[in-house]
Amino acid sequence: MTFVTAGDPDHATSLKIVLGLPKAGADIIELGMPFTDPMADGAAIQAGGLRALKNGASMKKTLALLKAFRAKDKATPVVLMGYYNPIYVYGVPKFLADAKAAGVDGLIIVDLPPEEDDELCLPAMAAGINFIRLATPTTDDARAPAVFKNTSGFVYYVSVLGITGTKAPDLKSVAANVRRLKKHTSLPICVGFGVKTPQQARAIAKVADGVVVGSALVSAVEKSLNKNGKATAQTPKAVHKMVAALAKGVRN
Repeated sequence: MTFVTAGDPDHATSLKIVLGLPKAGADIIELGMPFTDPMADGAAIQAGGLRALKNGASMKKTLALLKAFRAKDKATPVVLMGYYNPIYVYGVPKFLADAKAAGVDGLIIVDLPPEEDDELCLPAMAAGINFIRLATPTTDDARAPAVFKNTSGFVYYVSVLGITGTKAPDLKSVAANVRRLKKHTSLPICVGFGVKTPQQARAIAKVADGVVVGSALVSAVEKSLNKNGKATAQTPKAVHKMVAALAKGVRN
């Protein structure tokens, strides 16, 4: 599963990136909804969100990007990832209707715990949109039933304590926690936060149902920009090349 920020570095280039992800090897696309205060994200994804916002990204444009992708690809699952504030401002009923019409399959909203399921989780599931919950190394056996109660689609296991892209996952810890959490859910468990290389992806794939890579791809966008911070012809290619290498690592 690949994470990229909608509108990063600009809307047109972002669409080219997203359109090329399935061919490069992505099975699921996680599309970030730009937000000014992404508390769970590290420097790379923070910077990507700010680039997108600077270049006019908005919720309407994010949904428009998804709709444009769906015009070309109706099969690849797409999950919108982000924070509740932009959805709340947009209006929950309108957001769910527009997201469903655009072709979304699921949501990952990192700052809505199970205690707030009435806000978005239950309405989303009623609208036919999966609500994917995060589990972490601190999700113990007492907490797990509440976390998984209204989760659908898959479980996103956060492999490290902290923000995205700052630490490498510990394979032994990941394997032990995935095994433990599988006792509480029949859903697939995908592992993310800190996976950057094909070697890491291959190792995670041996103990989990899926591997999520985000910060490394957003960093590839940044490194491909010109000195003025604008996209180049290499920007989509840089992301697709990295996705292909990661996919090969997983499938080998």
